[in-house]
Amino acid sequence: MEVLKKRTLWGFGFGNIGFGLTTQIISAYLVFYATVILGMSGASIGFLVSIGIIWDALSDPIMGYLSDLTRNERFGRRHLYLLIGGIGATIINLALWFIPASFNNVVKWILMIILVLLVKTFLTIYITPYTALAAEISDDYTERTRIQAVKTTFFLLGLFLATAFGMLVFFKSTPAFPIGQLNPAGYHNMAIFASIIMLVSMFSAYFSTNKLIPQLNARVISDATLNIKSFFIEIGNSFKNIDFRAVVLGYLFTNIASALISTLGLHVYTYTFGLDNKGIAAIVGSQLLLSIASQPFWIKYTDRNEKKTGIKLGLKLAVVATAYFVVCVMFKDYVQGNVIYLLPFGIIAGFGTGGLFTLPQAMVADTVDAQVLVTGARQEGVFYGTLTLCYKLSQSVAIFLLGFALDYLKFDSKLDVQLNSTVIGLAMLLAVGALISFFFAYLSYRPYALSRSRMDEIHLAIKALND
Repeated sequence: MEVLKKRTLWGFGFGNIGFGLTTQIISAYLVFYATVILGMSGASIGFLVSIGIIWDALSDPIMGYLSDLTRNERFGRRHLYLLIGGIGATIINLALWFIPASFNNVVKWILMIILVLLVKTFLTIYITPYTALAAEISDDYTERTRIQAVKTTFFLLGLFLATAFGMLVFFKSTPAFPIGQLNPAGYHNMAIFASIIMLVSMFSAYFSTNKLIPQLNARVISDATLNIKSFFIEIGNSFKNIDFRAVVLGYLFTNIASALISTLGLHVYTYTFGLDNKGIAAIVGSQLLLSIASQPFWIKYTDRNEKKTGIKLGLKLAVVATAYFVVCVMFKDYVQGNVIYLLPFGIIAGFGTGGLFTLPQAMVADTVDAQVLVTGARQEGVFYGTLTLCYKLSQSVAIFLLGFALDYLKFDSKLDVQLNSTVIGLAMLLAVGALISFFFAYLSYRPYALSRSRMDEIHLAIKALND
């Protein structure tokens, strides 16, 4: 593949902002929206969200497999799915946030599960081929990190728009709703905004890379037909790859920590630390902005060091930030209402997780090349689909249990002030759970062995195979 032009790189990367924004408003707000605005129980919404994530996880490798098998002279293997997924997600996301609170709880639950499953399906149709495409458009060791860094930058900008920007703009305090995140209109406006961004970013990804379709078609080494047996064989073969397995497990555990923060963060910031919308925006915003600002560092770092070394550094920073968060919980009476004390957490965690977002995706692209020498086929879709299958299944279990934890810790949406045991329990569950997840992530990445020199050898062998 040719070296990517900047407008191609940034246009493609912009395609991740709509996905990040749409998925984050679901991750960060749906549990709060359902329990507080719609009055649904924590257990029921936890079960619902878990079903959505399980379906999302199972559909990822299927979508990846289908896109790997797709052969189309005009759209290549991936581009048609960008259009279908982006348009579908735009429409269904709007409907999800306009469920009337006056509906019967059973009706609300049925509507929500249908819409959650649909929006997850369309997001999968979009993001799995998009992610696979990111691994295809370059085979250079360093440029792959750069592509993932740009993708991560826009993904994190999407998260920033959903959380920090969203809290400031859509959840302002009003006389009727002094606590802005209790205003139903905020969720409606946020959904409209997210759907517009989703549509624009999808078209950006499509038109910035559609000129590469002839080159991408030429890189397909082997041909194959749709076969259920071969699908499961390919999934199994991906797990036989030791390096891929290491990335999958490491990414799985770091995403459990992300699930804890996304699901409980709004509850903890609101009730444990007594922050208003501006305070929450400052903490979440500082974390996301530092993650974005750290991307040039992670690119330069992996220019001089191995990607695995960068992962270890990111995990260490995340552990330091989480340990500081525990201290803030222990002294919550001093921290409460004062965002300054929590800013160091956002800054350190943001810098560390910046690498944990970017580097694993680039590492998977390298494992795909290594697998080419074993199977003779490029399977970006299967590998990235399997990656998301594993971490989303783990997230679904975590969120399912967190729904019950909200009820067990006696969280009551009707109370303006929660029990002290409730707010302490929620915060410690978030922090300790994240620390345990980071520890297991560190252990999981240890077997990974694809160095820069090893990748040079692999690319030479692939070139000989193509010739």
